[in-house]
Amino acid sequence: MNAARKHRHWHVETDADGIAWLHLDKADSDTNVLSREVLLELDDLLDELTRKPPRGVIFVSDKPGGFIAGADVQEFTQLQTEDEALEAIRRGQGIMDRIEALPCPTVAVLHGFALGGGLELALACDYRVAEDDPGTKLGLPEIRLGIHPGFGGTVRSIERLGVLQAMNLMLTGRNLSARAAKRIRLLDYAVPRRHLHTAARACVTRPPQRKPLPFWLRLLNARPLRPWVAKRLQREVAKKARKDHYPAPWALIDLWVRHFDDRRRMLEAEAASVARLMTGRTSRNLVRVFGLQEKLKALGKQQDFRPRHVHVVGGGVMGGDIAAWCAMQGFPVSIQDREHETLGRVVRRAFDLYRKKLRPRRNATAALDRLMPDLPGHGLRKAELVIEAIFEDAQVKRDLFAEVEKRVPDDAILATNTSSIPLQELTPALERAERLVGMHFFNPVAKMPLVEIVHGPDTSPETIERASAFARRIRRLPLPVTSTPGFLVNRVLMPYLMEAVVMVEEGIPLAIIDRVATDFGMPMGPIELADTVGLDICLKVAENLTAHFGGEVPGILRDKVQQGRLGKKSGEGFYVFRKGRPVKPAPEKGYTPPTDLQDRLILRMLNEVVACLREQVVADGDLADAGIVFGTGFAPFRGGPVQYIRERGPGQLHALLESLSHSHGERFTPDAGWRKLIETASEAGAEAQDDG
Repeated sequence: MNAARKHRHWHVETDADGIAWLHLDKADSDTNVLSREVLLELDDLLDELTRKPPRGVIFVSDKPGGFIAGADVQEFTQLQTEDEALEAIRRGQGIMDRIEALPCPTVAVLHGFALGGGLELALACDYRVAEDDPGTKLGLPEIRLGIHPGFGGTVRSIERLGVLQAMNLMLTGRNLSARAAKRIRLLDYAVPRRHLHTAARACVTRPPQRKPLPFWLRLLNARPLRPWVAKRLQREVAKKARKDHYPAPWALIDLWVRHFDDRRRMLEAEAASVARLMTGRTSRNLVRVFGLQEKLKALGKQQDFRPRHVHVVGGGVMGGDIAAWCAMQGFPVSIQDREHETLGRVVRRAFDLYRKKLRPRRNATAALDRLMPDLPGHGLRKAELVIEAIFEDAQVKRDLFAEVEKRVPDDAILATNTSSIPLQELTPALERAERLVGMHFFNPVAKMPLVEIVHGPDTSPETIERASAFARRIRRLPLPVTSTPGFLVNRVLMPYLMEAVVMVEEGIPLAIIDRVATDFGMPMGPIELADTVGLDICLKVAENLTAHFGGEVPGILRDKVQQGRLGKKSGEGFYVFRKGRPVKPAPEKGYTPPTDLQDRLILRMLNEVVACLREQVVADGDLADAGIVFGTGFAPFRGGPVQYIRERGPGQLHALLESLSHSHGERFTPDAGWRKLIETASEAGAEAQDDG
C-alpha cells in the first residue's frame, strides 16, 4: 500500500503476512457512519487495492462503540430530488460491488453495532467475524426510516440467508445478537473479543469452505414460487403496515418477486426504489422522527446519574412494572406496598417479563434477584431515587411524600409517576421541594419508550438533569414538560379519547370509531385504547383535566366504571375481551357513518397540541411531536402532530375547527395559538415565493 497517501477517516496497515487492515475512524464523530466523504475515501483506497491486491483485506472499526451505524442520516435530508438520491445510492452500491470484486479474501470484523449500510459493507465481504457479546447488534433497520437496504443489501442478504430469514431481517428492522446471526448464516464466526483478529486472519490464511444454501431455500427463490412466498410475506406486513402509509416493505417484496432472476437488474431496481422512497413524504417524516428520538436521547447526557438503589412505592400494575423494568436494566430495586399479595403479583409479572426478554436464563435470574419486595419500606434508607406510583389522589400522595422525606437520604430524588396532578399540589408536603420531579411512565412500561420529566416551579435544574439521565440509563426517552394539569401526553390524548366516547353516546358503532383512527395511522383505535389503559384511569384523568380546563366527562364513561366494566383488565369495558383481545361487533349492514368522524377525533388532539405550545408546556414543536409520537403512537409516518399541521396547513385546519364548533359545540373552538401558526406559515410561504 502507498503509505504516503493520507486519508481523514481511513488508515491502512499491512502486516507481515501481506494482509491489509483497513481501519475506519470517522473524524469528528463518536460513531462511524458511511458519509459521502467516508465512501469517497474508501473508493480511493479500493483503486490501490485493486491495482496491487494484498493477500487479504480486513475491515475493522477503531470506534469502541461499534463497527458502522449505517449511512449518514443527516445527508438524507440534503438530497432534494430523486435524481440526487439515485446518484448517492449508486455511488454506495458501486463501492460495495468493488469490495465484492476484490481478487483476494475480504473479511469484516464486527463489534458493537453493525447496522444498515455498515452491515451491507460486511455482506459485500467474503467473510464476517463478530464479537460474541451482548453489546453486538447486527441489523438492516432501514425500513424504520421508510426505505429498504440500498447498497446491495437486498440482493446479498437473500443470497446469503435465504429469502425467509433475509426478509424477516429487513421487514422487521430488528437487531440480531452475534449468536443469532451465526445461526442464520449471517456470520462465519462469533468469538470472544480476544479472538476476533485471530479469527479474521484465519479467514484470509485458511479460508473456510462456503456452504451453499440448502436446496429448499434456493427453491423458494425460483420464479414460479416467488409470488406464493410473496403473498405470505405481504400478509405478515399487512398486520403492521398499510401500503398507503408505509410503502417501503411492500416495495421490498415487489423488488424480490420481479427481479431476483437477474442480479444486475435487481441492484439497479434496488437503487431506483430507494431513491423514490427516500424522497417521499413517509421517509422524510420517519427520518424526522428518528431525529426527534436522537434529540430526546441527548437530553439525558447532561449528567451520569446512576443511583445505587431505587425504591418504588406502590405495587400496582404501573409501580410493579416500573420496578421490574429498572431491575431488568441492572439497578437494585426495592418495591414497597401494604399487601404481601400485591408484592407477590409484582414478582410474578416480573418473572414473566424476564423470561420473555432475557437470555440466557441466568440473566433473568439475576434481574429477579435485584427486585426486592419490601413491605415495611426499609429500602428508603439507602435509596438515591424514590418513585411514587400509587393511585391518583393528591392528598394521599402528599401524605406519602411527607413520610418518605423523613426516611430518605438528603440527596435522594423524589419522583412521582402521577399522570395528571401538577407538582405544585404535592410540594406543600415537602420541606425540600427542589428535589421533587415527575417521572411519568406510560403503560405498558416495557413497551412504551417515553418518560415525561415533569418540573414544577420549585424543581431544581440538577434534579431535572438527574431524572433525565436516569431515564436514559433505563433505555427510555426523557421529555421535559412543565407541571401543568395532564402535562403533555395525557392532556393531548384525553380530548381525543373523550371525543370517541361522545361518538359512542351518539350511537356510532365502536368498530367504526376505531377504524377511522387506524385509517389515519394510529396504531390502535381510541375505544380499544381506552379499554386497554383502563376506563377507571381514563375517568380519573378526565376528571382532573376537566376540573382545570372545563368541559364535561361523558356520562357513559362514569356508568361503565360504576358497573365495574373497566376494560381489558376486568374482561369488559366498551368491548368484551376474550383471551386478551377485544371482540369487535361488525356494524349493521348498510350503515353509513358521518363523514367528519376522523376530523373530529384528530382535530380535538391537534387543538390541544396548539394550546400546549401556546402555554409552553414543552419548549418547542419538535418536543411536542416527539412526546405525542413516542407517548401515544401518533402515526409516525406523519412526522408528529405539529408536522402534520404544517403539511396540511394551519389555516385550513383552523377553518375546519370553526366549522366543527358550529356543528358540534364549543369543545372545537380553535385555541388562540392557531393565530401564531397561521402567521408563521404565511411568512414562510412568502419567503419561499421570494426565493423562487
